[in-house]
Amino acid sequence: MPSEAPESYIPSAYINSGYGATPEWLNKGDNAWQLTAATLVGIQSMPGLVILYGSIVKKKWAVNSAFMALYALAATWLCWVMWGYKMSSGEQLVPIWGKAGSSLGFRFLPSRATMPSTVIYRKDGKVKTPAMDSHFGMADMVLFQFFFAALTIIMLAGSVLGRMSFRAWMLFVPLWLIFSYTVGAFSMWGGGFLWQWGVIDYAGGYVIHVSSGVAGFVAAYWVGPRLSKDRERFPPNNMLLVLTGAGLLWLGWSGFNGGAAFGAHVIAGLAVLNTHVAAATSLLTWTTLDVFFFGKPSVIGAVQGMMTDLVVITPAAGLVPGWTALIMGMLAGSIPWWTMMVLHRRWWVLQRVDDTLGVIHTHGVGGILGGICVDLFADPTLCRYMEVAVEDTNGVFYGGNGGIQLAKQLAGAAFIAG
Repeated sequence: MPSEAPESYIPSAYINSGYGATPEWLNKGDNAWQLTAATLVGIQSMPGLVILYGSIVKKKWAVNSAFMALYALAATWLCWVMWGYKMSSGEQLVPIWGKAGSSLGFRFLPSRATMPSTVIYRKDGKVKTPAMDSHFGMADMVLFQFFFAALTIIMLAGSVLGRMSFRAWMLFVPLWLIFSYTVGAFSMWGGGFLWQWGVIDYAGGYVIHVSSGVAGFVAAYWVGPRLSKDRERFPPNNMLLVLTGAGLLWLGWSGFNGGAAFGAHVIAGLAVLNTHVAAATSLLTWTTLDVFFFGKPSVIGAVQGMMTDLVVITPAAGLVPGWTALIMGMLAGSIPWWTMMVLHRRWWVLQRVDDTLGVIHTHGVGGILGGICVDLFADPTLCRYMEVAVEDTNGVFYGGNGGIQLAKQLAGAAFIAG
């Protein structure tokens, strides 16, 4: 799937007439929504996670933690436009990786979704459906996907807050982006083998959340634990700012899942609605479990509950009907709660690793759970509308396909984790 349109596709009249003209392929509504969605995702990182990280740790680690998030945002910018975007979405080098190259020369190029040279491979040949008829510039796509990449690395940082050397983090960010994130992104979204095979990840449950959850857990293992006194008691230094950062993260998810529709059409609205219904359900479920088992609600628990469903709904948000958001919210508020509050205290593997914010539970477990929910609830009509690569994607509640999709979803999660 090429990342650039042929020069003949750029109207010469547009180039020669200055900035007053509009290219015929541009849809101003799609363009405006894509830029808005990208900005909302950006707000999740800066200031959202910068505030959240700086306030959820002990005061002595506040500046270091916030600065880790800020640095990751800036470093990812340059890596992304110089080589990362094309490695994730450009011309194929191998089935899991694109060829590196700069994405600063796109000028008036349309996004890949609008290019006549784009090939969508399915069992019935080349197809084009309304959802992928969105028309906006390639620069919009580079911007939107950048914020996804940056947010992934910043969420990963939650596993190593409170003890990681900042200079080590400065090296880690570009290296992990090159050798891990771009592989998953190309394989799943850039036309690589997972996409061709029919693994479904609408907006990043695998590429972003399983990736950050597992990578954060492994990083926490190698970095080592916090001091024992910090592991025993690590109170937030400002609970109101924790809620502020969490609120920016939650509301920013409108752009995260709504923007993944790549157009201002009905799927964008459905994805945003599903996202917020499910997140509210998960927050209330997690809080209820805290009250029932521990006798009182927890602010941090409520934030964790909100976060887990934002993760769980992500791989399915635009591919499932609204009634499933309630079910996914209850699953998101209970299964990761059990792994964090019960399993974590009993399994020696989890006990050995000091995952500061429990990223393996909120993002790792949540992302895999969301992928399984795709197998349960994927609506074949919505899948066709969004050009899922293969036809046999019926969720279990729509007839299923003999467990084939579930096997694909689990295999896809295993590859991303690896």
